[in-house]
Amino acid sequence: MAVEAAIGLPRVVSRKSMVIAAFSTIVEWYDFTLYLYFATVLSRVFFGGGAASLAATFGGFAVAYLFRPLGAIFFGHIGDRFGRRRMMLRSMTLMSAAMFLTALLPTYAQIGPAAGWAILALRCVMGFSVGGEYTGVVAYMLEGAAPERRGMITSLASAASEIGSLLAVGVAAVTVYLLDAADLSSWGWRIPFLVGAVLAFSVWVARATMEESPEFERQRAAGTAPARPLRYTIANHRRGIFRAFAISALGSITYYVGITYVPAFLTTAGALAEGASLGLSTVAAVAVILVTPLVGAASDRLGRKPVLLFLCVCSAVLPISLFSLMASGSELRALVGAIVLAAVAGGVSAVGAVGTAEQFPGEGRLSGLALGATGATAIFGGLTPYLAQVLLERTGWPMIPGVMIAVVAVCVLPVFMLMPETSPLRSRAGRDTKDLS
Repeated sequence: MAVEAAIGLPRVVSRKSMVIAAFSTIVEWYDFTLYLYFATVLSRVFFGGGAASLAATFGGFAVAYLFRPLGAIFFGHIGDRFGRRRMMLRSMTLMSAAMFLTALLPTYAQIGPAAGWAILALRCVMGFSVGGEYTGVVAYMLEGAAPERRGMITSLASAASEIGSLLAVGVAAVTVYLLDAADLSSWGWRIPFLVGAVLAFSVWVARATMEESPEFERQRAAGTAPARPLRYTIANHRRGIFRAFAISALGSITYYVGITYVPAFLTTAGALAEGASLGLSTVAAVAVILVTPLVGAASDRLGRKPVLLFLCVCSAVLPISLFSLMASGSELRALVGAIVLAAVAGGVSAVGAVGTAEQFPGEGRLSGLALGATGATAIFGGLTPYLAQVLLERTGWPMIPGVMIAVVAVCVLPVFMLMPETSPLRSRAGRDTKDLS
């Protein structure tokens, strides 16, 4: 703070820039999760329909997710070397183009199997661009917030992403409800992607007016921004990378299996029809939006570590029975199960956003998040819906997605128990206690 004061830099960024940054995650998560929420429709449009086509659709999502770490590394280098603002402008440019081109693609009925390859290629471009999006926004909001409010402010990036998911499932549900199957497969599926392209372009325009992160301004003034951010982070922050990987592993599998996979699970398991499962997921998304800032604020007061430990235990204990509950055929039970799963996943995402970013100093932070958080997301986010669908089809056991979540939670629990506290308030209180003693 002394360096910032000496060179006259603000401690926090303006409210306008923070709102723009938070709104950005609405658009990026709308664009990216729309594919999952629309999976059963897209399986017919691009892969011909049937169980094998749904698995192929999830497989395409998994392959595209492998491009997220590559995009995070690429854009992370730009953000660490040249500034967070420049990074976010470039990643949104690529995302806007990919979303618009997706809406123009020919279907399986028009060009056969080539349609599946075409959407896969554009999903890979989308995955590459999203790789730089979320980590850039999280870092920007962390660095622009007052230290005592970092958890709550940074969790707004996660909450806004849930609004994006809610918008995606809402638009998907309305489209499915209003159109018959023939119109939906012929042209109606394009509507949600065109909406996303317009939203993405509007965010690009807004980002052009954002301030640069105060943390990067400090680095630039002090000459400490690393010339080779990736090499710098690997050399100096290997433990931070490992901890960020563990936090993001739990956050990713609870989110992508516990929230976005649920509509396809309910349809495949025969518990609910396509439209009803999307409607239920809309209610669950609202629950996440309400929970996320509360958990972020709790992590400011109680610390990141105890909140993470509590949510990790919940992730180990609850999901197996909740997936069994959702598969029972009762719409009320499915709703209860989906809301509880979504609340746990939203809580992990809230504290995980600030917890992963705080594993690194400002120098090399985006590259550290690329290696740790985004690397874990590629494995435990992109692959797990596909794996859950394949295992469900082969075993017929509806609890298998819950088992997947529980296994990851048990594996990362020791890491959470041993990690140091990173909340500025709680870590400062700990130091004060030691000084008094």
